[in-house]
Amino acid sequence: MAGAAQGGAELFYERMTLALAQSGNDVLPVIRGEPERVARLTALGLAPITTRYGGVLDRRSKSVIAAALRDFRAEIAIAWMSRAAMHAPQGDWTLVGRLGGYYDLKYFRRCDHLVGNTRGIVQWIAGQGWPAARVHYWPNFVDDFAATPAAPRAPLGVPDAVPLVLALGRLHHVKGFDVLIRAMAQVPEAHAVIAGAGPERAALERLVAACGVGDRVHLPGWRGDAGALLKAADLFVSSSRHEPLGNMVLEAFSAATPVVAAAAEGPSELIRNGQDGLLVPIDDPHALAGAIRAVLHDRHGGSALAAAGRARFEAEFERKAVLRVWQHALSGLVR
Repeated sequence: MAGAAQGGAELFYERMTLALAQSGNDVLPVIRGEPERVARLTALGLAPITTRYGGVLDRRSKSVIAAALRDFRAEIAIAWMSRAAMHAPQGDWTLVGRLGGYYDLKYFRRCDHLVGNTRGIVQWIAGQGWPAARVHYWPNFVDDFAATPAAPRAPLGVPDAVPLVLALGRLHHVKGFDVLIRAMAQVPEAHAVIAGAGPERAALERLVAACGVGDRVHLPGWRGDAGALLKAADLFVSSSRHEPLGNMVLEAFSAATPVVAAAAEGPSELIRNGQDGLLVPIDDPHALAGAIRAVLHDRHGGSALAAAGRARFEAEFERKAVLRVWQHALSGLVR
């Protein structure tokens, strides 16, 4: 896995690596040398191998990975996203490419099988010409936040007595936080917290001021306590223009926090509109504001959405349920 220091795909890599190891599987992480990730995996009893995972001129990484897999006597190697697949060697192992988005399949051409974390991605891969028998849906799991204590609101600038709308993610245009800010101008009774860091922060701060919501929309920066924030919130909003999966929707399901989402790819697959969440058109502040008000003003309805989301989490996206899917699938791929 050649991911960045932070990110949803990277966090799931760590969770699944640990889950497989704790279930009795021999697991060898071969990763880019992000010091904090190396330290976390080592502290959990694993022995990660590191390599550069550079560009097309990086010849060393492929040989390092091949040697590590041979020494480990690997039966299955999972290339986690495009950069890892580009460097992944063929050998006596089954090579599986794992996609968390609609990536260029040229990087995965050496793989024996491809895996998507949504059914939509799986259908798209097959539509590109991959044999359907060699494309598989393996879901993600997220942490269980049911018993997580709520984060205090005062440090966020949010009074205890007002509704709190939460958004999480990288501050990037694709996440649509500008749409949420415009929507919040139409929901004067609520506060919003948009927790994350990224290149759009200055632009979002200017938009907050222009919309006159500086006293109600808060940008606290990157937070490592998503579960506590979700438990403190009355509603979670995913405003993304493009979202292949939406791990944060699953995290809101886990925390039993009602969800409103723009109808991007992943949320449209995850959410059963009107049953375990509400979907609105992408890039529509008015529709988003209406859905936010609908949930905040109908506490019984919001509680029903939250309970249904929690039930979905327990049935489909909880660690044990997802681990069963992965282990069964992996056992069928051993040569």
